[in-house]
Amino acid sequence: MASALGYHGEIEVNQKEYFVRQAAILLGLAKATKDPMISAAILDKAADLKSQVDEPITDCSPRAPDVQPEE
Repeated sequence: MASALGYHGEIEVNQKEYFVRQAAILLGLAKATKDPMISAAILDKAADLKSQVDEPITDCSPRAPDVQPEE
């Protein structure tokens, strides 16, 4: 019966791949719309996602109390 309800576990998504995929979707939407104001707003959002891809990924996972922070 659990399979009938769908998958309820966690899905690991690579952060970079996620942002690239979302930016590609936004670019397609911007291309498809005929309103230049909406297209510009969508392109702005895609640029925001692109900038997040370019930022270094920081490790936010919890550390054991005896582990020194990385420098």
